[in-house]
Amino acid sequence: MSASSRASAPPRVLTVAGSDSGGGAGIQADLKTMLALGVHGMSVLTAVTAQNSLGVQGAWELPVEAVRAQYRSVVDDIGVDAVKTGMLSSAELVETVAELIGGTAVPSVVDPVGVSKHGDSLLAASALDSVRTKLLPVATVATPNLDEVAQLTGVEVESEDGMRRAAAAVLAYGPTWVLIKGGHLGGDAVDFLTDGSEEHWLRAPRFDNRHTHGTGCTLASAIASGLAKGQAVPAAVAAAKEYVTGAIAGGFALGGGIGPVDHGWRFGAGGGA
Repeated sequence: MSASSRASAPPRVLTVAGSDSGGGAGIQADLKTMLALGVHGMSVLTAVTAQNSLGVQGAWELPVEAVRAQYRSVVDDIGVDAVKTGMLSSAELVETVAELIGGTAVPSVVDPVGVSKHGDSLLAASALDSVRTKLLPVATVATPNLDEVAQLTGVEVESEDGMRRAAAAVLAYGPTWVLIKGGHLGGDAVDFLTDGSEEHWLRAPRFDNRHTHGTGCTLASAIASGLAKGQAVPAAVAAAKEYVTGAIAGGFALGGGIGPVDHGWRFGAGGGA
């Protein structure tokens, strides 16, 4: 095949996160999302988990040297158009990844993963301060859910009225934009996006479907995919919200617990098809 007849490479997105052996969240969810949204997904593994629909049975953090080597290997050769972070279990890993992202001049989406869908802790308490002072300041968009907001800022949100206060508390740590995910509230699934001046409320119907494993990873990866394509933050977040809403609607049962969202819902390719 001649060079002129080859298809041009799609935008490149790098996820820096942990592996979910059950395939619903983490690196696996990130790469599925990126494929579905037409970007080239690449990965830096930070931890390996033994995980299924019932919870996390074990987690093993990779050495900082392995994380740094993966990142440099990909970025220095292939290049990258956006970076997304997920599970960074220790302060040392958080600080290393923050340093790497800070030296890479592309948009970054920080999903400050603290607790799994099943309630398993995925972030050491000692790492919280590193997230606040090192990782959030290099984020183009931070995407905490309400539990993570409480962990990071102490702000407890019990209604939509509290989401502005939560956003201000997170923005004080330095991200350019923050998306407060209100999925744990009742009523419609409402998220609040702001950079401190511009505000966007994103609403979607709430589906009576318990199979929502991987929603946070999927949303952050979808936002990063939009940013890699050159979309502005509000447009990337709106498109990501639409994609995740469809994936939640198609979430399907696997195993005996909480099943995953359907990353292939637009193609009729997932278990919810």
